[in-house]
Amino acid sequence: MHNPTVDSPPAPSPCRTAARTGLALGLCSLLLLILVWAEWHPLMSVDGDVSRTTHRWAVADPDVTQTFRILTDWVWDPLTMRLLCAAVAVWLVWRRSAWWTAAWLVTTSAVGTLLQQGLKAAVDRARPVWTDPVDSAHYAAFPSGHALTATVVLGLLLWLLYRHGVGRVVWRTAVAVAVVSVVGVGLTRVWLGVHWPSDVLGGWLMGTAVVALAIAAHLRWRP
Repeated sequence: MHNPTVDSPPAPSPCRTAARTGLALGLCSLLLLILVWAEWHPLMSVDGDVSRTTHRWAVADPDVTQTFRILTDWVWDPLTMRLLCAAVAVWLVWRRSAWWTAAWLVTTSAVGTLLQQGLKAAVDRARPVWTDPVDSAHYAAFPSGHALTATVVLGLLLWLLYRHGVGRVVWRTAVAVAVVSVVGVGLTRVWLGVHWPSDVLGGWLMGTAVVALAIAAHLRWRP
């Protein structure tokens, strides 16, 4: 007897998958924000323990600390990331046919900046304070602007490379550079004693959520 073929359920569209991922990460970011705002003791305890340990290391190893200051202040600085984003946007406009993607890139980067500045003002979390600081920073602590900006800009650029269909070597190199940069900038901010670990985690989560939602918008509305 012939068994009828059962059709498998349709796979979710990439746009819907990206949107769901962005919303899930957004909820995780909201939960972390609430825990930080409420000064949840277990989280504060971990933040304090990790920060005190890394600060001792930073003071004891000035050469590594100086290298991290150069990386975080020049290579992975938010201004450097925004200039990179602007340069890519100009190149896209120069191609003429990619003006919509250039506007999408700049708009998403601006949204990330407004998000982190707004949350800094709203949460108003104090940065770590040391008697022997190795670096300094301005504005409130949560979330880390360095971590969020690097995640947003490099995540968007990776998406554009993926859509362009670059070769395997270029793609793997770009992914490696992006991962090292995003992880590296977060670790340097904690090492230099200007952010709590949860500030960096918040920047990573929120930045990835912004990228996922921006990808969904790109898939949905790109002409």
